[in-house]
Amino acid sequence: MTTPDVSEATGSPAGGSRDPRPGRRTHLGDLLFGGSARLSSAIIIVVVLIIGVFLLSSAWQPLHDNTANFFTSTTFDSSARPPHFGVAALLWTTVLSSLIALVIAVPVAVGIALLLTQYVGGLISRWIGFVVDLLAAVPSVIFGLWGIKVLGPALQPVAAWLQEHLGWFPLFSSTEVASPGTVFTASLVLALMVLPIITAVTRDVFAQTPREQIEAALALGATRWEVIRMTVLPYGRSGATAAAMLGLGRALGETIAVMLILSASSFDVSVFNGGETFASIIARNAAEFDTTYKAGIYISAGLVLFVLTFAVNALARVVAERGKAKS
Repeated sequence: MTTPDVSEATGSPAGGSRDPRPGRRTHLGDLLFGGSARLSSAIIIVVVLIIGVFLLSSAWQPLHDNTANFFTSTTFDSSARPPHFGVAALLWTTVLSSLIALVIAVPVAVGIALLLTQYVGGLISRWIGFVVDLLAAVPSVIFGLWGIKVLGPALQPVAAWLQEHLGWFPLFSSTEVASPGTVFTASLVLALMVLPIITAVTRDVFAQTPREQIEAALALGATRWEVIRMTVLPYGRSGATAAAMLGLGRALGETIAVMLILSASSFDVSVFNGGETFASIIARNAAEFDTTYKAGIYISAGLVLFVLTFAVNALARVVAERGKAKS
């Protein structure tokens, strides 16, 4: 009785080997999916380019006729002919309010993310996360009305104390603005508005910390805080930084809430001054867009905001990619 050759049973030549996987074939579904993905990416790039070209072409003539230094002047007068406008005051108010909001929101968001991923779990974690996420569903106009009618008046004693004790520092100096419509109030409202996005991204990043690293630290006798400091925070540092940059981009472009809060005033570096941001001045003066030329003056401010926001989000992307490479 003879034993059949294994090579005959398997269909492969004796003494040799053959890759059992059949030749890869391209399916119609793969082609359609790959093509649609490439088309979607191309559409996004084209849309961004179209927006940039539109802003630049609309603002070109007013910028050419402008009699003031566009980047250093604090005056924005669209009624003069030739126009006399600059974005220094707008840039200062926009960046200052957004950075203060970020300084307030990031530590709170990181603390909430650590609470939800490292200290509590189950139903409590879901409910706390649900409440924080609900902040993102509140309309901007509600935040603005609440800020100017409730939060602003409540912060008046705090503002008076800061001006009295820290007024020697230009950032906290007294101004002629007596209403609660200041950069200080707007910054706190912006902090609440960017808190959900920073918390959500940071929470997801911290939750992906390898369990092996956490268990290894616990096995070495590390306390809960030492585990967080040695494993969770280093692992999620790049993700938390990218979340902060995304929150900054959100704060830079906020319109309605800031427009309702900030009161008009002359330029001052103090946080207790009013002023305008790029987005708020465009929204507040939308009724003046009766001619293409006048609209182009405000579109020039929108062009600066477009470049600034694009740069912030691009930086967030770079930080996130570097974090992936290190991990």
